[in-house]
Amino acid sequence: MLKKTILLVLGILIISMTDMKAQDYAFGVKGGFTLGLQKWNTSFSSREPLYRYHGYLFIESAQEEEPWALFAQGGYNIKGSALRFRRQTFTDPNGVTRNFGGLTIPFEFRNLTLTLGAKQKFDLGLSDTKWYYSFGIRGDYTISTKLRPDGVDETDPYAIYYPFDGFVNKFNYGVSVGGGLQLPFSELIGMVIEVTVNPDFSKQYNQPRIDNVINPSPWASEPTTTIGERAISNTTFELTLGFRFLHKYIIID
Repeated sequence: MLKKTILLVLGILIISMTDMKAQDYAFGVKGGFTLGLQKWNTSFSSREPLYRYHGYLFIESAQEEEPWALFAQGGYNIKGSALRFRRQTFTDPNGVTRNFGGLTIPFEFRNLTLTLGAKQKFDLGLSDTKWYYSFGIRGDYTISTKLRPDGVDETDPYAIYYPFDGFVNKFNYGVSVGGGLQLPFSELIGMVIEVTVNPDFSKQYNQPRIDNVINPSPWASEPTTTIGERAISNTTFELTLGFRFLHKYIIID
């Protein structure tokens, strides 16, 4: 039911966006900082946020007398989380001081993304500056991943501790909710600053339980082990800056 509702909303927005001919519209480019969070049903409970980036092209309706605008944006983002091991110093039983440098293991899903939605704009009382809030339906396609430390591929015995590429769902969907500011430099050129939260409704990774896996640990009491069921979903927070260009139609009688 949820998928059907999202597809219906997307269809309505696409039809509305294609009806923008002979109307004023704005377009531009934007990008910025992404903070990624992941929800795992099992394992790696000490995961921390992943700090990455995103970049989008966008187009939106821009009728001056209308507070509402429809928009479409597409581009690239990176979702995920990370394991971080801080630098440590300790003395071994022989009295030797040993230093271990910090290590970060990212879990990355790199995506092409498309969002269709609407925003409502309000006068801020400072020249033509406006603030707005927005809501959009988003679809993502995963083009590549990074799910294990460097040097550990799927043939490595210790790869069982990390997600497998074969259980990654390429297509995912969710929403984008946020708000921002439109700051004009001139009549046709301006800047946008916005903050959004982008939860996925679908599972980025969905792996069933796997039994009778060779145990790579040399200290294991049993030669085989079980990999528990794994499910991963993503949420990102994005801080975005961009440039907005206004295209106006002039009707001459």
